[in-house]
Amino acid sequence: LLHTEGIKNTQVLAAIANIPREFFLPDALRHKAYQNTALPIGQGQTISQPYTVAFQSQLLEIKPGDKVLEIGTGTGYQACVLSKICRRVYTIERHKPLHEIAEKNFKELGLRNITTLCGDGMKGWPKIHGIEQAPFDRILVTAAAEDPPGPLLAQLKVGGVMVLPVGQSDAVQSLIRVT
Repeated sequence: LLHTEGIKNTQVLAAIANIPREFFLPDALRHKAYQNTALPIGQGQTISQPYTVAFQSQLLEIKPGDKVLEIGTGTGYQACVLSKICRRVYTIERHKPLHEIAEKNFKELGLRNITTLCGDGMKGWPKIHGIEQAPFDRILVTAAAEDPPGPLLAQLKVGGVMVLPVGQSDAVQSLIRVT
């Protein structure tokens, strides 16, 4: 289905085919896992529809050696897809219950190239124990912003790519790609 909707990147298609979306949903919604719709995951958040995950991943133009920062982990579906096509994913979730679910999911799936943090992703990835992870080759923001956040732009490598929805969260949003 995704390839008929314009998703041509074979790495993205393979990653989505190999990550079971139902694994990231509450039990009561697992039967809807392959509907092309966003679904609630708790804390007022949703798991993005498969097309959105594929489209955003394709727009990032990830290379195998890339280091990717994701803002808005949710239960971890998008991070898992990204982890299959890049070297390392750093992902930040602001809701502790979702952060804990995502960490559990990554562990159960045996994905060791994902590092998580619970915090405000719009501030970017902080130095931890004096170690700086920025700059990032790619940054994906899953939550709407009014403009590309300055702290995230500062953590984007020269020549890197950031994909994010821009606009007020309760109004029309546009998905933009910043290089």
